[in-house]
Amino acid sequence: MQFMIYGASGYTGKLIAEEAAALGFKPILAGRNEAKIKPLADHLGFDFKIFDLEDEKTLDAALSDITVILHCAGPFKFTARPMMQACLRTQTHYLDITGEIEIFEYAHHLDAAAKKAGIMLMPGVGFDVVPTDCLGQYLKKQLPDATSLELGFAGIGKAGWSKGTASTAVVNLGKGSAERRNGKIEIVPLGHKTLWKSFRGKKMFFMSIPWGDVSTAFHSTGIPDIVTYSGINPNQYKWIRLQKYFNWLLGMPLVKKMALSRLQKGPAGPTTEERSSSETFVWGAAKNERGDIKRARLITPNGYTLTVLSSLLIVQKVLNGKLKSGFQTPSLAYGEQLVLEVEGVIREDEN
Repeated sequence: MQFMIYGASGYTGKLIAEEAAALGFKPILAGRNEAKIKPLADHLGFDFKIFDLEDEKTLDAALSDITVILHCAGPFKFTARPMMQACLRTQTHYLDITGEIEIFEYAHHLDAAAKKAGIMLMPGVGFDVVPTDCLGQYLKKQLPDATSLELGFAGIGKAGWSKGTASTAVVNLGKGSAERRNGKIEIVPLGHKTLWKSFRGKKMFFMSIPWGDVSTAFHSTGIPDIVTYSGINPNQYKWIRLQKYFNWLLGMPLVKKMALSRLQKGPAGPTTEERSSSETFVWGAAKNERGDIKRARLITPNGYTLTVLSSLLIVQKVLNGKLKSGFQTPSLAYGEQLVLEVEGVIREDEN
C-alpha cells in the first residue's frame, strides 16, 4: 500500500515527512517544484513525484497506485477540489490538513460519490479540526440533547503562524466570519461575539472566528447552533472590529498580492524550539434548551506539532484498513477518544 504526501516541501508537509521517516513510514513525497521536493526526498530516502493539480491526466497517473494521500498544499480553496476529484477517479483515500469551511462542505457534498468509489474523504486531520471535533463529540455524548455548542482555542507560548497558514488568512481577507444557526451556515462579522475564559489562573480574551468546526462539528454532532472562537490580545481586537469598514479594500486582489509577497520574506514557520515550548488550550461548552451546560477542555501540543502527530496517526489507521467510506470527520470515523491517542494531549471536564 502506497502513501503520498503532496505539498511535502511546505512548512507542515516537511515536518510530517520528517516525522514519517522517524516512525518508519515510506511515503512518496510530491509537489510541483522538483528543486524543493527532490532534495528532501533524497535526504529522507523517499521516492518522489512531481506533478501539477491542473494537469488531470498526469494527476490521475500519479495517484493510480496510491492507497491514501495526505494533501498539505494550501490554500486549499485552490487545491482541494482537483485533488478530491482525482481521488474519486483513482479510488484513493483523501486526507488533508485544511481548516477552511468551504472545503469541509465541498467534501460533504461529495459524500455519495465517495461511497460509490469506496474511498474516504476526510479533510482536517490536523489541528484543524481533530481536537475541536473530538471535543465537540465528547460534549455531545455528555449532553445528548444539546442545541448549542461553543468551541475555542488559544496558543500558549511564542510560536506563530507558518507561511501557509498566514497565506490562507490573506486569501480570505475581507470575507468576515461564519457560524451555524439552526443548522445553516451564516456569514457574520469577524469577532462579532467575544468572551473571557480562565486558564491556569489567567484570564484570556476570545473572539468568534470562522473555524472549520462551523462545518464539521455540525456533521459530527448534529448540534444546530455552533460558534467557534480564537484567543486574541484585546488591543488587537479593537482594530479587528474596524475591519468591516475596510473589507472592500482588503478583498482587492492587489492588496492580497502585496500581503502575500510580504509573507514570502518572512520565516517558514515557528522553530523547533518555539513549537516544543508552546502548547494549546482548547475548550468547549454544550448547552441544551433547559439551560444545562457541559464543559470540557484539552491541553495539546503546539498546533503544528499536533498536526504532524494526528495526521500520521490517521494515515496509519487508513493503511491498516480502519476507515469508513464517504465524507468523514475525525470523530465520526474514529470517535471522540481519537485526540487522546496523540501524545501529549490531556482532556479535563470543567464545572
